[in-house]
Amino acid sequence: MHRLRTCAARLRPLTASQAAQTVGQQRPITATGAAGSRTFQPIRSYSAPVASEPFLNGTSSNYVEEMYYAWLENPKSVHKSWDVFFRNANAGAPPGAAYQSPLGLAAPQLSSLVGAQPNAEKLVEDHLAVQTLIRAYQVLGHHNAHLDPLGISCVNFDDAPIRGHHVAQLDPLGIMDADLDSCVPTDIITSSDKLDVAVLKKRLRFLTVGGFYGLDESDLEKVFRLPTTTFIGGSETALPLKEIIRRLEMAYCQHIGVEFMFINDLDQCQWIRQKFETPGGMQFTLEEKRTLLARMVRSTRFEEFLQKKWSAEKRFGLEGCESLIPALKTIIDKSSENGVENVIMGMPHRGRLNVLANVIRKELEQIFCQFDSKLEAADEGSGDVKYHLGMYHRRINRVTDRNITLSLVANPSHLEAVDPVVQGKTKAEQFYCGDTDGNRVMSILLHGDAAFAGQGIVYETFHLSDLPSYTTHGTVHVVVNNQIGFTTDPRMARSSPYPTDVARVVNAPIFHVNADDPEAVTYVCKVAAEWRATFHKDVVVDLVCYRRMGHNEMDEPMFTQPLMYKQIKKQKPVLQKYAEKLIAEGAVSRQEYEEEIAKYDKICEEAFARSKDEKILHIKHWLDSPWPGFFTLDGQPKSMSCPSTGISEENLNQIGLVASSVPVEDFTIHGGLSRILKGRGEMVRNRTVDWALAEYMALGSLLKEGIHVRLSGQDVERGTFSHRHHVLHDQNVDKRTCIPMNHLAPDQAPYTVCNSSLSEYGVLGFELGFAMASPNALILWEAQFGDFHNTAQCIIDQFICPGQAKWVRQNGIVLLLPHGMEGMGPEHSSARPERFLQMCNDDPDVMPNLSEDLAVRQLYDCNWIVVNCSSPGNYFHVLRRQILLPFRKPLIVFTPKSLLRHPDARSSFDGMLPGTHFQRLIPDDGPAAQRPDAVKRLIFCTGKVYYELSKERKNRGLEETVAISRMEQLSPFPFDQVKAEFERFPNADLVWCQEEHKNQGYYDYVKPRIRTTINKAKNVGYAGRDPAAAPATGNKNTHLVELRRFLDTAFDLEAFSEQ
Repeated sequence: MHRLRTCAARLRPLTASQAAQTVGQQRPITATGAAGSRTFQPIRSYSAPVASEPFLNGTSSNYVEEMYYAWLENPKSVHKSWDVFFRNANAGAPPGAAYQSPLGLAAPQLSSLVGAQPNAEKLVEDHLAVQTLIRAYQVLGHHNAHLDPLGISCVNFDDAPIRGHHVAQLDPLGIMDADLDSCVPTDIITSSDKLDVAVLKKRLRFLTVGGFYGLDESDLEKVFRLPTTTFIGGSETALPLKEIIRRLEMAYCQHIGVEFMFINDLDQCQWIRQKFETPGGMQFTLEEKRTLLARMVRSTRFEEFLQKKWSAEKRFGLEGCESLIPALKTIIDKSSENGVENVIMGMPHRGRLNVLANVIRKELEQIFCQFDSKLEAADEGSGDVKYHLGMYHRRINRVTDRNITLSLVANPSHLEAVDPVVQGKTKAEQFYCGDTDGNRVMSILLHGDAAFAGQGIVYETFHLSDLPSYTTHGTVHVVVNNQIGFTTDPRMARSSPYPTDVARVVNAPIFHVNADDPEAVTYVCKVAAEWRATFHKDVVVDLVCYRRMGHNEMDEPMFTQPLMYKQIKKQKPVLQKYAEKLIAEGAVSRQEYEEEIAKYDKICEEAFARSKDEKILHIKHWLDSPWPGFFTLDGQPKSMSCPSTGISEENLNQIGLVASSVPVEDFTIHGGLSRILKGRGEMVRNRTVDWALAEYMALGSLLKEGIHVRLSGQDVERGTFSHRHHVLHDQNVDKRTCIPMNHLAPDQAPYTVCNSSLSEYGVLGFELGFAMASPNALILWEAQFGDFHNTAQCIIDQFICPGQAKWVRQNGIVLLLPHGMEGMGPEHSSARPERFLQMCNDDPDVMPNLSEDLAVRQLYDCNWIVVNCSSPGNYFHVLRRQILLPFRKPLIVFTPKSLLRHPDARSSFDGMLPGTHFQRLIPDDGPAAQRPDAVKRLIFCTGKVYYELSKERKNRGLEETVAISRMEQLSPFPFDQVKAEFERFPNADLVWCQEEHKNQGYYDYVKPRIRTTINKAKNVGYAGRDPAAAPATGNKNTHLVELRRFLDTAFDLEAFSEQ
């Protein structure tokens, strides 16, 4: 309606002076760059009723606007009919009468000015009808493209289908079209028949009856001027109607369906129109066709070879979508041509082995030996199945003769979980090579149709695509759309018309293509790669195909899709179809085709023979992210020791000075922040740090040592609890910010601190991928509250916890999880430490050998490190230790909330100087330590509860009777230091105290390990909250009663006397 009013407003009569003034102005259309916007300035208002002007509808008005602005600049630049129309309208005639003799008008010169023909209005309406017809094809043509290789029938998704959806014959099978609705858009003239004149006449009669355009048979031979929003004319500016329809059919309703008219950028829409509408655009040279055939041979014969040799093995083959291989190779070739040097890929299991063999070019014998059940595992850890493994390979691209690095990221069975990991790794590679626009490093993500529509992580990943600290400057998404999810029809798998509709939220164009047409697939992939190189935006290629086998090679699909699989059994393989086409064209001879097949079969057979010599499986040969120079040549740490994590007092003072000041001139900060910075300065002068300052010291010192630090998560710039303030905001200048941490030293590494979108799954996956790229960076993800990590549980369970065991891939990511019972209710209390501890891989019943290097050896053997620091100084050390270790392990830190401002939660510089280390356990050093024989109880605890225990002990006067030891590192368990504490207090009973409920927290983890440490000499009492389903109470009084109860238990020296 707005557009209609705008158009009508511009048609109000102008006075002569107004007309002269308007024509002299610059044309009020602006388009700024690839992401620019087009704006129109209203010039005048129009009071005549618009409802009587049928051609001023929302679609036609675009055309009227274009003609009108062209006419204002130069009346001769438009067709004579438009010249007449606009002169009449400016003279005062309403639009509907502008082509008739305006007898009732007072201006006597009007009739002589115009000389309008009696049928002029019909001429204008016909031009508008053609313009609308062209736009209808651009908007809706994809619904009528022949995308289904099987071509069986449409599936009616709804009794009352949405207008314009979904006749598409995109499905190779034709059973279930790629979209779900069988209603043909009535404003598109389409048919699978040849476009002869009789067919066109028949369709025009139908449309005339429907009242859409008012065109009839007599108009087929009429020549119409083409608008600037189409390229079907090529070098011609006008075409007969029948030729317009034929060219639109060829552009939009064959084997390619283009969804792009939802994009709100004119330049981008025009770019796509030009690629798909220009006549003769999809032409292939003889050499290109022969290369394409050779790639199809390799793709097809690889699967056939595996099926022949290992018919009873799962491999999740690519049969039915063999054109995926030339599709990916085309994207890589075109991207290499445009300057890309590094491609990082993520994909599900289907077709993975084929991609490894024919795209990444993994040695075939390395793939074939994976099928040998007698192959022994050489690497420690569990390993993984062959269709989950990754790969890294640097080679020459044969098409461009340039070096290219290809990485396929290892992933679990959890579909789409690898998406943000790939994006994070891509972002890191771009960052480390200074690729600020994504010209040298890019990502390609492969998807299945059911997962792309069904998994929420797809949406989360898309929403990172244009955020400043997360964008990878465009990803090419390829959907292997075999129109079935395991056994589930699209009708049951999604509510949207296409599986790709999620991509519309970020204005990514979507190119649907029939996978049984390799040339159409190749062309679409070229355009997708060019789009990414031109606009640095995401793009989706929807390969509409089928799955020749079941979900895996052992599965029987006829149970659930009998009609589909009857058709599939009849379906001629795409290689055979394409070979016959090229032989018919004379592009290749049958002998050449058979020689190509024989050549690849020989390669496979020779590789198979070599594979029998492989006796040991080395998972590290499948590593997706090698770290050159970090390990020894055989992948071992260069040492098994960790240097001191302390730093010089000079460094502490210098970093403290930056942390307590604003290093930019004329920068006005908030008054409350001034007080915080002043307080930091006071602490530095007193040689102490609180939690925020200790973190500043740790991160700042690493930056000064050349270690990149990246801190990401929701609200991390300020900190959930307003303690961090790593980004300062000018109170007077919008968007002016300052990051003091980037002003530490001229040669420091850059510091990235970035608020993330409100996503945990996607963002944690992204940061994990970023941490994969280099061991010489500290990557931290902070949850807004610790319990929010559970929406990222898939990344934690499938990647972080077992990643090294499955894929021999170390990762040093740090998770900061705010944790503590503060009376704030069930949702903001617990970071669920019991879950992390339960997944630790150490044995509670085995006492390790207490050697000198036990602490580092334990760290090397563990799957991750779990700590709950009670002092800022220890937090400082554990962050620095993460980088100074000679290997990388994930670090889980339960961070405090109330301790951020607790007056006793302070650390002295003395504990942070050279020679100091992280303390795995902080022993009692108070009065109890002076007379250890008199101590009757030894309480072990971790984290914030220490301060409550310490206060209660003092109030009860038990400082000489009760010792409290803080277990700072929970896993790996500090067996040696617990043993030393036990032996130091021989007459004390043992109690584990925690503020969490008994079935949560740490008790079930620490109790058996303490018992193993002391050889079960004593029982371990429990002081804490009772078992509960929720992590905490929502009632403040109940919270305090529970606290009082477990403190009473902890200091009741008779409480465990009967044990």
